[in-house]
Amino acid sequence: MGVFVKKLHELDPPVHPLELIWVRMVMTWIVCVVYMTMTGVPNPILGPEGIRTLLAFRGLAGFVGLFGTYYALQYLSLSDTTVLSFLTPMATAVTGAFLLKEDLTVKQVLASVFSFVGVVLIARPEFLFGRDALDVPANEDRAVVVTASQRLGAVGVALLGVVGLTSAYTTIRAIGKRAHPMHNLGAFSFFCILTAPIAMVVARTPVVVPDNFPCLLMILAVSTCGFAAQMTMTTGLQRETAGRGTMAIYVQVIFALVFERVFFHTTPPPPSILGTVIILSSAIYVAVSIEFNAWL
Repeated sequence: MGVFVKKLHELDPPVHPLELIWVRMVMTWIVCVVYMTMTGVPNPILGPEGIRTLLAFRGLAGFVGLFGTYYALQYLSLSDTTVLSFLTPMATAVTGAFLLKEDLTVKQVLASVFSFVGVVLIARPEFLFGRDALDVPANEDRAVVVTASQRLGAVGVALLGVVGLTSAYTTIRAIGKRAHPMHNLGAFSFFCILTAPIAMVVARTPVVVPDNFPCLLMILAVSTCGFAAQMTMTTGLQRETAGRGTMAIYVQVIFALVFERVFFHTTPPPPSILGTVIILSSAIYVAVSIEFNAWL
């Protein structure tokens, strides 16, 4: 999905993230409603009474999280954007402890602190690293240069996306089993369908109508890959423990690094690689600790 989002940004004119979100979520919402209707799940559109406010907030938070990821892909490498999203599980552990009274261990706190160091290495703010080390080509073939301000802004939006995803995951925990999983996904997609066009009008973002078959295929691929990723991740975590399931998700980093080299001919600079190692190590450390404690 990330590869296609970046490829669509390189077109002339580029396809805006808000348009991609709308197209993807229309497909997701239709599938959710059809599935719940055919299987007899009650209230397939609005969800169960009593938790509709939570479902609406889950939709809003999910939209912020998805936009943060899509926006960051315009200016950050595929691997950097992927790694920044790994802050979400640890942030969710913190919000779960404060809002839902869940356990928060010292290991999780330490991992969060180290992860912040990794974020700094990926963001590389100018006051720490200087200006010369920051303006790097986004694509060696096109020699597109991402400036320091663009990069820092993209990291900021990506972190806003982490806040959105953290809020969404915390809300899902608060909802618990009071709603069908498709209700969560349906509320998420429905809110994106309503919000994305409004945001495009406010931001005066032009709609790009595909005028060639490859562009249309890539837009459809974003929707298909995004839906498949959500469904398989949810299904996998329902069948496996959180520790092992989370570690399986971290394989994204390997794919991101490989795809980045194959499709964009770029290699992350040493600070980004070090930041990736720190965040990934912290995340795996927490996942292994959870799995070990569950085994005990």
